[in-house]
Amino acid sequence: MDKFSPQELKFSEKAILHFASSLKSNAKSDGVRIGVRKAGCSGFEYFFEFVETKSDDANDFIFNEGECKIYVDKESLNYLKGSLVDYSEDGLNQGIKFHNPNAKAVCGCGESFTI
Repeated sequence: MDKFSPQELKFSEKAILHFASSLKSNAKSDGVRIGVRKAGCSGFEYFFEFVETKSDDANDFIFNEGECKIYVDKESLNYLKGSLVDYSEDGLNQGIKFHNPNAKAVCGCGESFTI
């Protein structure tokens, strides 16, 4: 398992606080996995899931911030390099936002992107 280089993927303080809060409400989880998979009308989408057991997978990178562990597999990291993961609140809309310099276009629904 490798450590993230801050130059590859960055997390805002708000995103870390959001992930840490989510982990507290799911006591069985060791961390959160974020990634990219083929889906949606534009080709790719971001996903999040809880990691219930510690991952020793050599294909995983891990970002440690206090009690918060964020796992990303190497393939997803290729699509996320240079990105900022942020948490924003805009009226009734709130959630994790990816500021990904690799995304060439985002679909109309905002759920998927093209690289």
